[in-house]
Amino acid sequence: MTSARDEAARPGPPDLGGTDPAGDESLADAFGAVARQLRDKSAETLAPWDITPAHLRALRTLTRHGTMRLSELSERLQIAPRTATEVVDALQARDLVRRRADPGDRRATLVEVTEHGASVLAEIRATRGTEAGRIFGRLSPADRAELARILGQLRG
Repeated sequence: MTSARDEAARPGPPDLGGTDPAGDESLADAFGAVARQLRDKSAETLAPWDITPAHLRALRTLTRHGTMRLSELSERLQIAPRTATEVVDALQARDLVRRRADPGDRRATLVEVTEHGASVLAEIRATRGTEAGRIFGRLSPADRAELARILGQLRG
């Protein structure tokens, strides 16, 4: 026979939300653990191309939005201009992007993805899709859709 004290002491599933203040911490811990798992898998996946997640974000942004000024890339990535310059330097060293003068403003520099950069991005997307599938494939299609909806709300 178990007492109320035994029941209270027995570990149960973590409260991932609700009214328990500790539940918010458990939710944050669970979210952080999944984010770390994704980040680690991402770094592992990108290693063959010698690209960091920051480099990938810049490459994807340039591919999605086209040629842009370094200052615009910095704004879109929400990073300091100096950091954007360092990211572009690294991508340019690998022939993934190129710089050119802005014909409308000689003081500004435009950045664009090279053919090689587009090819590498396609390879990375194919590989990352497989890796993400291994993590998110554990969820049913309905759960993945619900997670996407919730994360969209959190991104605001």
